[in-house]
Amino acid sequence: MQEHVLMTPLTTFRIGGPARWLVDVTTAADIRRALDFARTEDVPFAILGEGSNVLVSDAGFQGLVIHLDGGRHRVVGEYVYAEAGANLEALIRESSAAGLTGWESLAGIPGTIGGAVRGNAGAFGTEIKDVLVSARAMDAATGALYDFSADACEFEYRDSIFKRETKWIITHAVFRLSEGDREKSAEKIAHTIEERERRHLQRVRAAGSFFKNPTAPPAVRALFEYEKDTKCVARRVPAGWLIEKVGGKGMRIGGVLASQQHPNYLTNFTGDAQAADVIALARELREKVRDRYKIALEPEVSLIGFE
Repeated sequence: MQEHVLMTPLTTFRIGGPARWLVDVTTAADIRRALDFARTEDVPFAILGEGSNVLVSDAGFQGLVIHLDGGRHRVVGEYVYAEAGANLEALIRESSAAGLTGWESLAGIPGTIGGAVRGNAGAFGTEIKDVLVSARAMDAATGALYDFSADACEFEYRDSIFKRETKWIITHAVFRLSEGDREKSAEKIAHTIEERERRHLQRVRAAGSFFKNPTAPPAVRALFEYEKDTKCVARRVPAGWLIEKVGGKGMRIGGVLASQQHPNYLTNFTGDAQAADVIALARELREKVRDRYKIALEPEVSLIGFE
């Protein structure tokens, strides 16, 4: 258990104040002990994985941060069993090397298995829900473990029951893949990484895509399809395209910039940006999109330490 731990280096944004307490955990038993501590001290808790897709307040977090620091996993037949702290990309590569295929399109998405399940991570037409068999989660109030089938996870676009009901802490997940050709699988992973390099910013101080891609009315979808010569998926248009249409590309507040390459990436451009700058820029971009297109952008990132 550590006290007064600066959160800045623990997030991909490289933004955030100190946590009152922070503890590294791996197993469900570790998580249960951490929750016992939070109850004893009568303080809130927050779960942190590898620090992507999250923004920490400048004031930090006046409670216990439960930091998932790695996790065990194994591949048995067509199944992958993993603790929540296991790294998503490492498992994709390992299962590919074992001749299993099905989630190569998720290669390059940063973060842990737990975070990927919680947010139903997806890319290039594949989502976690497509390969998940079940997830095990702990009730933070009681410490009891429950198994959720894929249907019980109530997956939606970048959402799940675990994201909507914060009492659940994912501890394990089981995936089922298909037997396939190792070389073709490795080629697909390489192609996926190449496409991510081309389409998305990599190795920058950002949380990833800040906003979810919103559903849009027919006229806006038609405009996108005309301009980009491609079809919308599930009636959604890219948030980055909307931000660009309203002049948000390259917009800057303080040390935070809406990227010129991918404007849905709000980057810590100067390296010393404040969370308040991120919130202010996000608010400005949301207002511009709402005013012109009557579309409400929803954040994809999770917030820690904000009221």
